[in-house]
Amino acid sequence: MTENEISFLIRKAIFKVYSNLGPGLFESVYEKALMHELQMLALEVKSQVALPFIYETLRFDAGYRMDLLVNEKVVVEVKSIEAINDVHHKQMLTYLKLSGRKLGILVNFNTGNIEGSIIRKINGTI
Repeated sequence: MTENEISFLIRKAIFKVYSNLGPGLFESVYEKALMHELQMLALEVKSQVALPFIYETLRFDAGYRMDLLVNEKVVVEVKSIEAINDVHHKQMLTYLKLSGRKLGILVNFNTGNIEGSIIRKINGTI
């Protein structure tokens, strides 16, 4: 599957989770529910994936953690906060850059409009 095909299924799963749970819960709740829905769509999902980074000549094995990694291609960052800020966009771009992935999805479940709270971030071109 391509990143775009995976992205379509991720959006479908996000809408289902939001429809069932609504806004206002902890990020960990949405992450677990979303992981379940993605697995029900026959996608391979890893949770809390350690993302190493290199600083000068030093390698740090667990500098960051990606919330979800879908089919080894798409990074999903789950939020349940008042508003997505510029730092959250930068965080996703950093995850994409460090992991070598091309597509990320940033989603904020603490909203009255889930459609407007699903943001695709691209590293390079798809």
